[in-house]
Amino acid sequence: MSLLSYEGFAVLTIFMLALDLYQTRGGKITIKKAALWSVFWVMLALAFNVVIYLYWPLMAPESSYTNSEAATAFLTGYLLEKSLSVDNLFVFALIFSQFAVPEAIRPRVLMLGVVGALILRAIMIAVGAELLTQFHWILYLFAAFLLYTGYKLWREDEEEQEDFSQSLPVRMVKKCFRVSDEYRDHKFFVKDNKGWIATPLLIVIAVIALTDVMFALDSIPAIFAVTKEPFLVMTANVFALLGLRSLYFVLEGMLTRFCYLRPALAFILSFIGIKMLLMETSYAIPTPVSLGVIVLSISTAIIGSLWKTRELKVS
Repeated sequence: MSLLSYEGFAVLTIFMLALDLYQTRGGKITIKKAALWSVFWVMLALAFNVVIYLYWPLMAPESSYTNSEAATAFLTGYLLEKSLSVDNLFVFALIFSQFAVPEAIRPRVLMLGVVGALILRAIMIAVGAELLTQFHWILYLFAAFLLYTGYKLWREDEEEQEDFSQSLPVRMVKKCFRVSDEYRDHKFFVKDNKGWIATPLLIVIAVIALTDVMFALDSIPAIFAVTKEPFLVMTANVFALLGLRSLYFVLEGMLTRFCYLRPALAFILSFIGIKMLLMETSYAIPTPVSLGVIVLSISTAIIGSLWKTRELKVS
């Protein structure tokens, strides 16, 4: 892989993060604005997919992929990561609710969560790619992990909401700092008559950081079943995460309606796990088939959910 590809994409990523931060300045995000930006991020990802199709040999002169294979792998990985990242939105909404995060600071919290996720995933992609190169059998551990995660997600009771109030990050922050009862804008620490004291925002960021790790443990092995090209894995993750903030504000009031989404994600993770197990056999599942399965599963889950919960629209 050409070093220029990584350098160029790193610059592009910083520019896109700055643009995302700029368009959410002020803290007030309307659904219309969020919807327009959600479409923009999707179109940007599709435009990058065209760039891969046209210039892949220049971007990766040593790759064995053809232009078409690289573009298909990126699109499949992007849709897979985008689908899995939607589950993040449920957790973000739950964290915001349990810790009573003011609406004005939610965009900044989400930005910090996205940046943290990008850093963690970059590290995990680099480590994962090296491990797969040195120890091929780790592929089967990834497959087993995905099958277990899919089974666990399938059996998960949607009515049982996780309680983050006693989670490890909360206990660690409270053990190390005094914590105030009130938020102070975007500040992590404020000073009182006894010295420095942490605000609840520090706890929220710590909890989100832990959830970033947990979600990365699911998504990184999954996309390695689609492609082992680190550049495609990284770029698919970046584009999937970049539109996450805008998508959150579009779907914030509709998350309870997606009742079939988690079963669909459980099926996708299980399917990807099986694909990974079959990669080195004569029954290997082609990437275009994986793309079709992901699109069909998510589309069916969304349409089915909206139809089943259509009466909730008026409430």
